[in-house]
Amino acid sequence: MSTSESGVPAAACPVRHDPPFGSDGSGMPLFAPEFAADPHGYYREMRKRCRSLIPVELAPGVPATLVIDYQTAVQILNDPEHFSADPRAWQKGVPADCPVLPMMEWRPMATRSAGADAARYRRATTESVAEVDLYALHKTVEEIAVSLINTFCGDGHADLIGQYTFPLIFGVLNVLFGCPPEVGQRMAAGMASIVEGVDAEAGNQMISAAMLDLVALKRTEPGNDITSALLRHPAGLDDLEMVHQLASQYGAGIEFQQNFVVNTLLLILTDDRLGGGVLGGSLSTREALDDVLFNDPPLANYLLTYPRQPILIGEAWLPAHQPIVISIAACNNDPAVRSDDRTGNRSHLAWGAGPRTCPAQSMAYLIAQDAIDQLLDALPEIRLTEPPAWRPGPFHRSLSSLPVEFPPSSPLHLP
Repeated sequence: MSTSESGVPAAACPVRHDPPFGSDGSGMPLFAPEFAADPHGYYREMRKRCRSLIPVELAPGVPATLVIDYQTAVQILNDPEHFSADPRAWQKGVPADCPVLPMMEWRPMATRSAGADAARYRRATTESVAEVDLYALHKTVEEIAVSLINTFCGDGHADLIGQYTFPLIFGVLNVLFGCPPEVGQRMAAGMASIVEGVDAEAGNQMISAAMLDLVALKRTEPGNDITSALLRHPAGLDDLEMVHQLASQYGAGIEFQQNFVVNTLLLILTDDRLGGGVLGGSLSTREALDDVLFNDPPLANYLLTYPRQPILIGEAWLPAHQPIVISIAACNNDPAVRSDDRTGNRSHLAWGAGPRTCPAQSMAYLIAQDAIDQLLDALPEIRLTEPPAWRPGPFHRSLSSLPVEFPPSSPLHLP
């Protein structure tokens, strides 16, 4: 029988799961529509019952521990010696049809590996992303944004997700990765299936096939794009490794970059203080973006780790090889660290922490800010026409639609 570091049998050291919801002893189902509708209400209720570690279910029969305490999260994320990102020991007992498996299973990439492998993948990703010309990216976002706005600005109404944010981010990513639109469509459809846990394995296969086609294309026709930069990187990534680096980066962009833009637009359109300030010019779009990263980050619960052995955190034992999920949204709003005035504050965990810090922050900010500024400059009297409806899922914070109306206007012209 395995033992903890203190010599106590591991079987006697489960995480202390005092059920904060219901009386059947099960964890809070993060996949439930009720949770998606009001996660902050649930985080507050969780905090009343347990200080930092909460039993949850990521899918039916898939338990995990959710971290809602900021300092505990930072401790875990900066301790890869005890908390590994490699899920292989956990996934041995997980059925192949588990709906969250594609979002959690081992892949040859930095966020699902440990040690030298993780460092190698991270170096390849970071150095390839660093080659992106941010000035050229600004022009790309502007051109795509204007062309999209011109398709609906005369109508007086639009669904900003279907008609603006999705095609905008999709177009920008295809330029960044040198990806043909038909390949990108397959990637986007597969990523949506994985994030929502609907036909997740089919989505997983769709992504792999699409990215393998992109790798084959770029091996024969390299260009000035991230895919080509990864292929020529000294890390010498093989086809399988390339597929997973690209799937991670493109997938994060098509889902979470889009959610970043959409959630910020929702905030601007519904929060009188921030919205009025941004539209009136007294607050910057960057401040609205950071407010979203604190309160409604596009990836609300993730940064998965797995204890290498049973370990004591606070007053609770965490079992070996079982998933720990950092609630980025809950930790950012931990009363112990939260301040009412967060102007210029970048202490949120939306970009990760320690070795799990996102290498594409500057690029993500630029795309989101340009997308929002272009829209609000063109349609300053835009307003929401329906209450927001959130997509269920344990990991993301994502709207299903964003319907708006505005006075019809003439098409824009690029300088």
